[in-house]
Amino acid sequence: MRLEMGNIYIKDIQFADTSKIEDGILYVDKGAVKEVALEDEHIKTVTFDIAKPGESVRITPVKDVIEPRVKVEGKGGVFPGIISKVDTVGSGKTYALKGMAVVTAGRIVGFQEGIIDMTGPGADYTPFSKTLNLVMVCEPVEGIKQHEYEKAVRFAGFRVAAYIGELARELTPDETKVYETCGIKEGITQYPDLPRVAYVQMLQSQGLLHDTYVYGVDAKKTLPTILSPTEIMDGAIVSGNCVSACDKNPTYVHENNPVVHDLFEEHGKTLNFVCQIITNENVYLADKERSSDWTAKLCKMLDLDGVIVSQEGFGNPDTDLIMNCKKIEAEGIKTVIITDEYAGRDGKSQSLADADVAADAVVTGGNANEVVILPKLDKVIGTLDYVTKIAGASEETLREDGSLEVELQVITGATNETGFNKLSAR
Repeated sequence: MRLEMGNIYIKDIQFADTSKIEDGILYVDKGAVKEVALEDEHIKTVTFDIAKPGESVRITPVKDVIEPRVKVEGKGGVFPGIISKVDTVGSGKTYALKGMAVVTAGRIVGFQEGIIDMTGPGADYTPFSKTLNLVMVCEPVEGIKQHEYEKAVRFAGFRVAAYIGELARELTPDETKVYETCGIKEGITQYPDLPRVAYVQMLQSQGLLHDTYVYGVDAKKTLPTILSPTEIMDGAIVSGNCVSACDKNPTYVHENNPVVHDLFEEHGKTLNFVCQIITNENVYLADKERSSDWTAKLCKMLDLDGVIVSQEGFGNPDTDLIMNCKKIEAEGIKTVIITDEYAGRDGKSQSLADADVAADAVVTGGNANEVVILPKLDKVIGTLDYVTKIAGASEETLREDGSLEVELQVITGATNETGFNKLSAR
């Protein structure tokens, strides 16, 4: 597939009487986006706010982060199977609004949403402190169940992101990048001397409210399969996860997966980027065995030389990660895994719940148990009602001076396992 990605850089967001993009400024009509969000009868009210880098603003509880995009040419539309028809996407031309995001927030689960600080030490750990954020806080109708609330907010976020993206349809991008992969036979012929490399992306799918969606299908209902890496740039994979904020993949990360982009940068130079393989993370042992067997089988059938595997989550998925690694390695394919660590607040505990000698090439996104102090900020978008209950917090989190003592676990994207985070080693 061949996809032209046109990037339009947003320099500011302002509320206005009419929604438009002009001279790099996104003007948003509150009434219009509110109407889009309230199309779902399960949402009682929605409020919109803007959070800009450097402002003394805390956003919590954060559900998802979405980059607005619009399909300009080619089959299908953005977020297929969610708000567009189930057409195979990933080819043609797509525009992305860079430097901004739609952030959904609300008390969906509470303890499994996260925090985004726009300034202070917390901002250093989340990539979304550097984006201009249009934040929508959704309140449900009375008596709604959590999974219904989650679905309503998820869909509302995508509708608003698509509405914002549509404003860019007739604009001229600031830059255009082309992403293209070969067919298997073509790739072997064109790059006979380059190693054949694929990306295996593990998708969170451990049950209710721990879901990722592929073309609108809950990933736990799928078997490992092959994608063109350009498909995710059109929103073929979206987040429905209510899990620890630090290492979940918001939809924004799926759209901008750095593993995919880095492999494209090396495609045709140091390697032949064959494809992306997606697999799920399951609860039961039989399902883990099945999915890891199929993943290794696909890698062998594609005659790969190397594989990069990224995890999503921790604990139970560590087993899926190690199964994938050792089975792919057993096929004679060199494997690198990307994970994060839960090594305790002192960093001395076992980092992963599972291990194997085959996992001898490991990239870490950091220790999610590391403790940080987040100072009191001037403004909260959302509510602090769950700040002591978020995974990585405790009853002692909220201190007398209004500051928060928390683990990195509470910060959205802090230890992201695709590398879409701010931490590094030296």
